Amino acid sequence: MRYPKEVVLNDGTDAVIRPLVQDDGQALKQFYVHIPDDDRWFMHTDPFKPETLSEWLEGGPTGDVYSIVAVVSKNFVAHASLYLQGFGATRHVGLLRIMVASDYRHKRLGTWMLLDLIRLAMDKGLRDLRADFVVGIENGAIEAAHKLDFFKMARLEKYVRDPAGGRHDLQIMVKRLHKDWSDY
Repeated sequence: MRYPKEVVLNDGTDAVIRPLVQDDGQALKQFYVHIPDDDRWFMHTDPFKPETLSEWLEGGPTGDVYSIVAVVSKNFVAHASLYLQGFGATRHVGLLRIMVASDYRHKRLGTWMLLDLIRLAMDKGLRDLRADFVVGIENGAIEAAHKLDFFKMARLEKYVRDPAGGRHDLQIMVKRLHKDWSDY
């Protein structure tokens, strides 16, 4: 994949997608500072913990995390990661995480980033991708994933809890990968 990649969003905004690099620590922290608590509570990892930032910036202790960012006017507006299992029965599965700043949602930025992570997963020889979504909170992301051939693998009812203690369903979606784009 060639980076940096320039993309034009639905509203005409120019964005640049590129890999996250070691020097991006402060900019990534700043990005997450501007993500409201209501949008962070369902993340699997705390973006303010030093070990989480280190994992994203350095690829984790075994180099099994690949992160990309979207930049507009020198500010990060989205962050996405592909987590590789690396060993065992699920080593063929990659796990996706994408966070887009609220001002840049519904502009296809997440789709651009998802397509890059799908390509990366194919290049890494993965056969499946998994993404987890909170139903009722991430319905737009569920719909976007469905359009890219992710299908519902499972729905865990009342599985996640919000900060107020309310329960929400977790939808697990999977995409089967092929060796090359021509296989689709």
